[in-house]
Amino acid sequence: MALELVDIHKHFGRVRANDGVTLRVEAGELHGLLGENGAGKSTLMKVLSGFHEAGSGEISLDGELLALRSPRDAIEAGIGMLHQDPLVFLPFTVLDNFMLGSGTNDRGIAAEGLDELSDRFGFSFDHDTPVRRLTVGERQQLEIARLLWLGARVLILDEPTTGISASQREQLFATLKTLAAEGMIVVFVSHKLEEIEDLCDRVTVMRLGKVVGETRLPVPAEQLVEMMFGKIIAPTGRAGSSTGSTTLRLDDVVLGSGLLNTDATSLGVSEGEIIGLAGLEGSGQRLLLEACTGLLEPESGSIALGDKDMTGLAYRSYHEAGVHYLPAGRLEEGLVSGLTITEHFVLAAGASDFFVDWDAAADRAAALIEEFSIKGTPDSTAESLSGGNQQRLLLAMMPPHIRLLLMEHPTRGLDIESADWVWTQLLERRDHGTAVVFASADLDELLLYSDRILVFFAGRVIKELDARQTDGDQLGHLIGGRSVA
Repeated sequence: MALELVDIHKHFGRVRANDGVTLRVEAGELHGLLGENGAGKSTLMKVLSGFHEAGSGEISLDGELLALRSPRDAIEAGIGMLHQDPLVFLPFTVLDNFMLGSGTNDRGIAAEGLDELSDRFGFSFDHDTPVRRLTVGERQQLEIARLLWLGARVLILDEPTTGISASQREQLFATLKTLAAEGMIVVFVSHKLEEIEDLCDRVTVMRLGKVVGETRLPVPAEQLVEMMFGKIIAPTGRAGSSTGSTTLRLDDVVLGSGLLNTDATSLGVSEGEIIGLAGLEGSGQRLLLEACTGLLEPESGSIALGDKDMTGLAYRSYHEAGVHYLPAGRLEEGLVSGLTITEHFVLAAGASDFFVDWDAAADRAAALIEEFSIKGTPDSTAESLSGGNQQRLLLAMMPPHIRLLLMEHPTRGLDIESADWVWTQLLERRDHGTAVVFASADLDELLLYSDRILVFFAGRVIKELDARQTDGDQLGHLIGGRSVA
């Protein structure tokens, strides 16, 4: 059995997402699809899984030509896709979600099928648990089981490790290796070199909508980087910290969200200093960021910007005082779905005039698109952009002068070049006196860019570290709640 895509074209207006892509994957093979953000990987897989219809080209499985006009066409042909955000209905139970698309109403048969697949792969589910209570990794496991029960012979995974823990990643990889060994076709889409190297037998590299190379693994990482970007990328490092005046001060701040209450936290951040926030998701980092931008009022304690007490003031007051927040949910919290790039720049400018000069706004948008290397047009909507380009748009919308920049996972889901570009912009801000506080799950990112690192565990800061005197092992142990001498 083999899967073959021949001369696939898919355009969105003037953007050529797929420009004559040809790809062949053999049965029993773990095939990686690698490329920078916006390279066309996800679009190609959505064409293969029926979410997009190709403009031209052919797709065949085991020699049979396929007409894929919907996800149902794809699953009936034996092709299933696990999206970066699993397609589950959160209020429904585990069993209800498992039965979706199966055409059966027999809950007994479905329960037996779920239990059999769970035993086979080491999954563990309570049939009656609402899916909203599952972790992202558990939702992925449920979606894999559902696709297998629906008869998938080809399994596509689009950036599946975003938002899952290291142990869930290991279990996911073990499952995929088992499926490949049993003769399935597995296509693993990622921009992370280490994941492709750890998992895949062969890799195809895309750039600007085209296939630029294919090779068996292992090969030197530099070879893959050069194929992805046409050059070798060296990450931008830390140039040093500032000893300027204090920008942000927290004194005995206690925060609560209903699900988590933090211990009293005190912190001072100087001009031009970068503070990293480390910890498992939900340990208190997001609450701290929200409090420092006026989105969450402290239960006790005080927050000051310079000499001004900001405690209890609303977000607008923080914004006017020079605080800017970049949330992790770029499209959900930072951008507005359905609005164009031009409309976003108009909103960000905060113009007080009743009428908008749309021609001038489009010209300004075109200039900022070029300056920030956004792959899109003034008329492109926010949701049509890749994750990396959404982040570039958010950075392009930032005010020119910021005293305090707060960020949650600034490079999550970004390729090497995009992540390096983001930090180049942030370090330039730092060099002009902006204080930066960011939360990240990437230990390398925390160690490379932070001056100091606060480690959160279960709502309290258990350690403050000098990033220059810390390594990944020490930081990893602390994040897991283990003390290190």
